[in-house]
Amino acid sequence: MTNMSSPQADQTRDHRLVLVTGPSGAGRSTAIHALEDLGYEVIDNLPLSLVPRLIDGPPLGRPIALGLDVRNREFNATALIELIDSLTRDPRVDLDVLYLDCAPEALIRRYSETRRRHPLAPDETPTRGIEREIDLLAPIRVRADHLVDTTEMSPHDLKAEITLWFARAGAAGMAVSVQSFSYKRGVPRGVDMIFDCRFLRNPHWVAALRDLDGRDPTVAEFVADDPLFAPFMARLAELVLFLLPAQRHEGKAHLSIGLGCSGGQHRSVAVAEKLGNLLAQEGWAVSKRHRELERRATGAQPGKTG
Repeated sequence: MTNMSSPQADQTRDHRLVLVTGPSGAGRSTAIHALEDLGYEVIDNLPLSLVPRLIDGPPLGRPIALGLDVRNREFNATALIELIDSLTRDPRVDLDVLYLDCAPEALIRRYSETRRRHPLAPDETPTRGIEREIDLLAPIRVRADHLVDTTEMSPHDLKAEITLWFARAGAAGMAVSVQSFSYKRGVPRGVDMIFDCRFLRNPHWVAALRDLDGRDPTVAEFVADDPLFAPFMARLAELVLFLLPAQRHEGKAHLSIGLGCSGGQHRSVAVAEKLGNLLAQEGWAVSKRHRELERRATGAQPGKTG
């Protein structure tokens, strides 16, 4: 199945909005400043209850970057998820959720270097606050359209990554996201094209492969040995490479391609890895994401079939 949204449809919406969140110390301020440099109207920690009023106002004529974190006096995960769902349903809004992630060890090191107090542990060690915040933000992390791991990034690297993804329409380049997902958990938000990989043979039914994922060479080889895999990949690559220049010509700044299977662990991951590598070899700026593997890493249960 292929689902393609019209580039013109996004251009008719009143508000282009990027919600920026993530744990304290992961680089939210750097990302906000980078978006401001790209021409976004930046609003930092606006109370959640006031965001609908912002959308009800007249269009600003340029996109909005809205920074939200636990310092917001109205912040809680449920309220933010409800806000994301509400904005997603609003036909006036073109929404992206940017989540800046970071390994706890790196966050602890950054707090140690700056000697700042953590907002969730003002009278305790930053480690306690970091643990609480990561747990609090876990449901929001899996809702993100763009997840950027800043663990090994300098501020310069993060700014370059933000520019890659959020340069305004009409910029010379176009960033491409290739992501795998499980149909059982629903289609990801914000994807432009979707391809179903459930016709390929399933590694889940091979005991030695069941606990591995599609990034593992043995799983990738098993999937690639399906007689349908090679012709599917050839046609998929041909179609995507045909469409990408056309989408860029229409002014798209970024385009997302979804690959789905039953559990989002084996087949869709292997295909996403293969397609991402092919597109990168053709010179496209590509980011790969595996939604269900990310959920599993945060403690959620993966799908039962791959």
